[in-house]
Amino acid sequence: MMADEKTVLRLLKTARGQIDGIIKMVEEDRYCMDISQQLTAADAMLRRANREILSAHLKHCVENARDDKERADKIDELVKALEKIL
Repeated sequence: MMADEKTVLRLLKTARGQIDGIIKMVEEDRYCMDISQQLTAADAMLRRANREILSAHLKHCVENARDDKERADKIDELVKALEKIL
């Protein structure tokens, strides 16, 4: 993985903490809109981590492909990932 490991780990650990908090909120039968807000925050954190990884893929894997075939394959991988996101 060519993404900045510290950044990705920080984002993922923050999301994990948020999810642990959300689980506790559900167990405590907290207000649904508060839970939804926290789910949205966790989702945003995971999306940021994914952007870091996809950006690194584009900047390193695609840019440093050995030939046009490998570059096309890497671009296809990125397009498939974006189709799932968008």
